[in-house]
Amino acid sequence: MAVRHFLDIWRLDDASLRAILDDAHARKRARAGWPKGRVDADAPAKDLVLAMVFEKNSTRTRFSFDAAIRQLGGASIIANASDMQLGRGETVEDTARVLSRMVDAVMIRANSHEDVLRFAQASDVPVINGLTDKSHPCQILADLMTIEERLGPIAGKTVAWVGDGNNVCASLIHAAPKFGFTLRIACPGDYHPDLYDLARGGNNVSLGDDPQAAVGGADVVVTDTWVSMGDQDHEARLAAFERFSVDEALMESAASNAVFLHCLPAHRGEEVTDAVLDGPQSAVWDEAENRIHAQKAVLAWCLAGAA
Repeated sequence: MAVRHFLDIWRLDDASLRAILDDAHARKRARAGWPKGRVDADAPAKDLVLAMVFEKNSTRTRFSFDAAIRQLGGASIIANASDMQLGRGETVEDTARVLSRMVDAVMIRANSHEDVLRFAQASDVPVINGLTDKSHPCQILADLMTIEERLGPIAGKTVAWVGDGNNVCASLIHAAPKFGFTLRIACPGDYHPDLYDLARGGNNVSLGDDPQAAVGGADVVVTDTWVSMGDQDHEARLAAFERFSVDEALMESAASNAVFLHCLPAHRGEEVTDAVLDGPQSAVWDEAENRIHAQKAVLAWCLAGAA
């Protein structure tokens, strides 16, 4: 059986993605009221080991994947790339071949998307994209899970993205045609999403530079930090995004029951105000928790392909 990697949402078929999201919901429901360290009843990762490699700092990705593999019955080994020979010049391919002999799956949070693709090509075990400069697919599955918990099936919903056309935005674009929702993006012209990604979104995705137009009547409003790790143009970005802050006035343009999402960490007072982030429409804390459940489903799907 071919190794199942989870690298980008657009690479997976609709049925597999829906099955992963449904499994995430089911696993969360089945654990209601359980202590966080208890292993799921089916323990699909029993006796298996997940390696986690970090080139970028992390809170949610690190803790959620560690909790996820433990709840699935497995174990984890965590390393910063700078602590490995990878950080001293060993090739991505050689590292992948070595880890394939030592663990059952690898999650990488990397600077370069191309490095993760190279790693997966050389790996004999599943590779999961925990974040790159080009996409953040695990985050979007958690977002979709959160939306469905609050509003029901994502199909037919309208999602507004306000801010930088970054890696998180890219994965949201990839998800729109796969899950059947409309995505309206508002961002400054100089910070629009990658054109190849926009093409993958097809008719489900539209792009403009007016936050009010994007948010008007939307079921979900999503934003992210204006300055990501590695961005060097801090002051230019703050100036360009000034009118793209999600505040109470902008949220009033959305549907009355609209949900606000942010992958965190948030720069309060920049891309979002305290009143919105801490307000009744905010689902950011559920969204953060759901990283565990969504990633458990991803891991279970990947490991089932390796069985």
